[in-house]
Amino acid sequence: MRGQLLPAPGAEDVPRPDLGHHGDAEVGAGLVDLAVNVRRAPMPDWLADPITAALGELAAYPDPAPARAAVAARHGRPPEEVLLTAGAAEAFVLLARALTRLRRPVVVHPQFTEPEAALRAAGHEVERVLLDPAEDFRLDPARVPEDADLVVVGNPTNPTSVLHPAADLAALARPDRVLVVDEAFADTTAAPGVPGEPESLAGRRDLPGLLVVRSLTKTWGLAGLRIGYLLGAAPLLARLAAAQPLWAVSTPALAAATACASPTAVAAERAIAAELAADRDHLVARLSGLPGVRVAGRPAGAFVLLHLAGAAGVRERLRERGWAVRRGDTFPGLGPDWLRVAVRDRATTDAFTAVLAEILEA
Repeated sequence: MRGQLLPAPGAEDVPRPDLGHHGDAEVGAGLVDLAVNVRRAPMPDWLADPITAALGELAAYPDPAPARAAVAARHGRPPEEVLLTAGAAEAFVLLARALTRLRRPVVVHPQFTEPEAALRAAGHEVERVLLDPAEDFRLDPARVPEDADLVVVGNPTNPTSVLHPAADLAALARPDRVLVVDEAFADTTAAPGVPGEPESLAGRRDLPGLLVVRSLTKTWGLAGLRIGYLLGAAPLLARLAAAQPLWAVSTPALAAATACASPTAVAAERAIAAELAADRDHLVARLSGLPGVRVAGRPAGAFVLLHLAGAAGVRERLRERGWAVRRGDTFPGLGPDWLRVAVRDRATTDAFTAVLAEILEA
């Protein structure tokens, strides 16, 4: 069946989204960056020291085995169920290249555009399932075609920041389907009284065809290092590894993966996620008090999605005042009246919302 470009409810006239646009394109000199969802903080010694030490080992080819074992131990899996990648973006390219006989690949939108872009670049015709903003972009598993042999969904989803229940995602698993759950922002989530990452499927080994995508970029500020990984059944990962270039992950990136899988890192990550949740609540409260601004759903990640009439013009005026936010119209299912804003500290939030209020009142 041919892929369908399905319009979002009430957005039939929205131009075809630019799948290659990303938040870094919004950032410029002198702008406060609320467009990129990467935490910027001093690197802790337990992470900086191994990366620095790895620079003295660059004459040798990278050995992924120690990092693979460390990541596997973190998630309670054997090493053969881990595939290290040069960021999550490489994982999507491997999927598109290795799964050559897809009949009906489906991507649930709005979400990160790289999975669909990679599939299309490899010659696949992609069908979109568009979640409804009137339903706060919540996932209804029944909307996914039963005969889809590849399903891609984010959790929490970029750009909506919606955290779907693990049970709803698990309901999409089938023996004849690859279910890709993009958990690039799972380490930014937290719930009171809930240990670990809420709604994550990273430890599930019982779901057929499940492939979890992870990234170390967001919490630890490693976008320039390019490190991520896949979790899934060993035979499926072997197929993807066969499509991966030799030594795809650098020695410094492997050192970072090992460090970030340690108990010290996981404990620090949970503390950061709890602090982020408080900062996110502060941002939502400030935004919700502005006229005409609606925060989508119940944000759970490192960013929030806003709807306001004339958002494209507001974004330009924010740039003139020194603030960069992420446009929403490049995400399938959204349009020009959507903006994504990264969660920052409370002082930054207060300064930003004060400027936004002035723009909206002008």
